[in-house]
Amino acid sequence: MTADKDLSVYRPALDRIREVREQAIHHARLAQRFAAERRELMQSLIDQGVSRADIARELGVSRQAIQKMLAV
Repeated sequence: MTADKDLSVYRPALDRIREVREQAIHHARLAQRFAAERRELMQSLIDQGVSRADIARELGVSRQAIQKMLAV
């Protein structure tokens, strides 16, 4: 059996890793919410008769990009 290494000297770096991980998880959740809102807004426009091509043109992306955003 090996003794646990004293990591106290590395505490600032380990604490920062934890903080950055928490921030990354938070931002990933926000990104998911924004993607869902974007899909809902695009679908609403489509339901009102706006074409995917028109949405793509307005957003400066390809029609295929719109398809991918709606497919998720």
